[in-house]
Amino acid sequence: MTSSVSVLGCGHMGSALLKGLGSSEEFETIGYDITEDTIARIEEFCTRTTTDITEASTADIVVIAVKPDTVPAVLSELSLSSEQTLVTIAAGVTREFVMSRTNADVVRVMPNLAGQLNEMAAAVSWDHENQTVSAMLDELGNYVVIDEAHMDVATALNGSGPAFVYYLIDAMRQQAVEEGLNDTAAKALSIQTFIGAAEMVRAAEKSIDELIDAVCSPNGTTIEGMSVLFSSRVEQQVGEALTAATDRSREISAEVSHD
Repeated sequence: MTSSVSVLGCGHMGSALLKGLGSSEEFETIGYDITEDTIARIEEFCTRTTTDITEASTADIVVIAVKPDTVPAVLSELSLSSEQTLVTIAAGVTREFVMSRTNADVVRVMPNLAGQLNEMAAAVSWDHENQTVSAMLDELGNYVVIDEAHMDVATALNGSGPAFVYYLIDAMRQQAVEEGLNDTAAKALSIQTFIGAAEMVRAAEKSIDELIDAVCSPNGTTIEGMSVLFSSRVEQQVGEALTAATDRSREISAEVSHD
């Protein structure tokens, strides 16, 4: 049986969800936005589009994909039943805040933009498994269920994390170019190296330290490069970036809760 999903707000993240579900045989999709130009950009990925929030709110799953400070206004326009599911993906917006403003079953999800390629990493918090939301997230990639108390760090890890990875990919590309490799080759090798390394971590039964050791031949090139990383502050600085994003998610939550 086909279920319907409406996405309220078709910016980067909302569009990514619609693109990822665009080829699904399990879901009909409704894209809602107040801007006609935005609607035009996502029309090809949706079963239908609308600028009428009342029409969009008839779906089995209603996804709020607007900026955190806009969530209260959107919630005030919705009148959902207990048979429907309301998914909030806005950073810092708690389930408690949303539940106090709707009759729908509320699920909180932190997705990322790889949903458009069906490679999304998502964190989800709910009181009980919502099978329709589970099926939707399975279509978009992989998800883990976490306690909502940890959603701020998940926001930093899988929500903000792709930007950190992009930064590292580009740092490797730039230095390869500095060493004489042409940009096209440097970019292709940097990207595939990250993809392959991630797949190795996912597939291996070994720890990451063991995987590093397997690449580091004595007196070889890898150990020479790793010695630079081991003596640097890279690990600490990556951790600081994650903490900064986590702290900002907590700040946003405090700001929205005072609305």
